[in-house]
Amino acid sequence: MIQRQKGCNDIYGMEAKVWKYVDQVIDALMEKYNYNYIRTPIFEASELFHRGVGETTDIVTKESYDFVDKGGRNITLRPEGTAGVVRSFIENKMYGDPNQPVKVYYNGTMYRYERPQSGRDRELTQFGMEVLGSDDPLCDVEVISLAFNLYKMLGLKEIKVNINSLGDNESRKAYREALVKYFKPHINDLCEDCKERLEKNPLRILDCKVDQDNKLLKNAPKVLDYLNEDSMARFKKVQEYLDILQINYEVNPNIVRGLDYYNHTVFEIEAKVEGFGANNVLGGGGRYNGLVSQLGGPETPCVGFASGIGRLVKALELEKVKLPIIDSVDLFLMYVNEEEKKYALYLAQELRMAGFIVETEYTGRSLKAQFKQADRLKAKFTCVLNSEDLNNNEVKIKNNKTKEEDIISLDVLLYYLDEQLGTDSDMNDDCGDDCCCEDGCECDCHDGEKCSCHHEEE
Repeated sequence: MIQRQKGCNDIYGMEAKVWKYVDQVIDALMEKYNYNYIRTPIFEASELFHRGVGETTDIVTKESYDFVDKGGRNITLRPEGTAGVVRSFIENKMYGDPNQPVKVYYNGTMYRYERPQSGRDRELTQFGMEVLGSDDPLCDVEVISLAFNLYKMLGLKEIKVNINSLGDNESRKAYREALVKYFKPHINDLCEDCKERLEKNPLRILDCKVDQDNKLLKNAPKVLDYLNEDSMARFKKVQEYLDILQINYEVNPNIVRGLDYYNHTVFEIEAKVEGFGANNVLGGGGRYNGLVSQLGGPETPCVGFASGIGRLVKALELEKVKLPIIDSVDLFLMYVNEEEKKYALYLAQELRMAGFIVETEYTGRSLKAQFKQADRLKAKFTCVLNSEDLNNNEVKIKNNKTKEEDIISLDVLLYYLDEQLGTDSDMNDDCGDDCCCEDGCECDCHDGEKCSCHHEEE
């Protein structure tokens, strides 16, 4: 039997519905903030990521899927979304659009060759947002607030933003020199990768996964002590705007992020999720004012954020967040003979095109088995197509919650279902008739099962 590759997952069933719901919330929120969807290729020229993400990052040196195609071109499966967006921004001359800044978001598959573990896969789905064309700290805070509000809307609790600043080029240079001076006498106490990073990009040492518990890293100089006056004033402005939005944040000088293109604001958003362990970060981002020019475009200030969908879905599962996901059908059409089957085919299409969720029989089950299938699908209504009723232009409809039956003219069937499904709010309840919930069901029970809500009995 051929099996899926290590670090890849099949998403199906209820989990797939959760993923789709998260996608819909992302789309809706991005629309409110006026971010436009952008779709870039899954593979790009390897040079894009080597120049953009950085030669010293783990993503490029260890984790990228690189190959040579049949035309002899060096190709890389995208490991992150920002570089591709910036390439598109330059190639399509979006910097010339009079509507500035350009605000876009993406949601797609990324590839990183790393050791598979909980929350870290080789094939992952990541969504992110980018603001290209504004240096205003207001954009930094808008990106942070958008991500923060998304997690809140999905039902996660105890969300916190950790922020830091890497400063401008002058500040980064001063900090780089301080790190080299600090780490050089202790170079033999660092891992092999960090020994190479010391001269190329010492900030990467602070982000090392191997030496993360090394006391050298914990006692290293802090970047905030090396910010010049302008960089510190900018960082204070970011905090001021966050305070206005009443966003819970903490200044964390240890955040440097894992990519080379960041400067000024960097941030991570975490949620206190039981079962996540020490790494409870859901996403992060920051400002990258030099990346567009580095990749051949004009000087363009930018800020962005990215988050893994799989990790977010796992957090929702661990937090037992109940999402308003449709897990039922409006109507199940049943039949016995061939003529009734043909009408079921016709009627199902008519009802579906009118906006109803309709299922019917496909495997030749008996009528009794069809009723059981309707229950498994949590059908709100069932309809047994009877030849005699059809000859009279009628159908018999049963409300699966109240158990009441009505004989309805086919001419008014659409209106009947629309009225019943639109006005009877109880049709969306999960519980049976004995549910003790007064303000809506809070449990996972279904019709015919005992309610598991924990309320005081009257």
